[in-house]
Amino acid sequence: MPDQDEHVIEAIGRSRIVIRDGLVIEVGSPMIRECPLAKKFSTPVDIITPEKVRKNIEGRIRSYGMCTGDRLLESSQDFVTFGASEIISQGLRSKVLGAAVIVCEGAGTVITLNPDLVQGIGGRMSGLVSTSPIPRLIERIEAIGGAVLDRETARIDQVEGTDLAYRKGYSDVAVTITDPADGERIRAKHPDTLIFGVHLTGIGKDDAFRMVEVADLVSGCASKWIREAAAEKALIQAGSAVPVFAFTERGKCLVLEKVKASRQKFLIKVEKIPYAAEKCPDPLV
Repeated sequence: MPDQDEHVIEAIGRSRIVIRDGLVIEVGSPMIRECPLAKKFSTPVDIITPEKVRKNIEGRIRSYGMCTGDRLLESSQDFVTFGASEIISQGLRSKVLGAAVIVCEGAGTVITLNPDLVQGIGGRMSGLVSTSPIPRLIERIEAIGGAVLDRETARIDQVEGTDLAYRKGYSDVAVTITDPADGERIRAKHPDTLIFGVHLTGIGKDDAFRMVEVADLVSGCASKWIREAAAEKALIQAGSAVPVFAFTERGKCLVLEKVKASRQKFLIKVEKIPYAAEKCPDPLV
């Protein structure tokens, strides 16, 4: 078990952030200047700078215990309408999905059937690069229906996490990935997996096109290449400024499942993809 409590995330314009013992010790330079979602955070970030990123992350640590044993774990509230956690948790609620493989700081790869756990973890966490085990947090996750892939190291391995989900007898498993190579390995072994590509700001052109070939759903993030691939291949777009694209009928159905369950009002129209009715992240990279 690692001796040091350290968690590395990439968030808010893909700034690299290092958190140790509940303190932000390092904040790297962001890849983009502005993001519409960041402006809506509880600690808003208008122009993205390392100082504002630090303030936002410190606010997350104070408000919901990010990277600590007291982290808030469950939520039934949408943070955005068409986020990965929102779509996957609705799929679990409606029984379209049988389980989810996600990641959480302090635990690594987590398998669960609990939609509120998916939303509580994923809605508050993006871009987890590496983490170390927080035993109290792992115990709390397990107590509410989560299985941790590796309690000793809290490693992140979505391929092995998906394998474990199927060994446990689950089917129609949803998994979040950041690397198309992981998606290709998962698809080859478990064809019925619902693959959701996330955290793709800065992805290269070749990997972007590999991702849309293997994934059912993909977050556009601030990626110009994902948007270019979506123009050729996407079946449906959900959201405008930071969209999610469905590349399979199954992914499309899951987006529509979210629409069916929502009490919000929606405009549905035929339009070229990618469509932007509001300001996108700037710049797209």
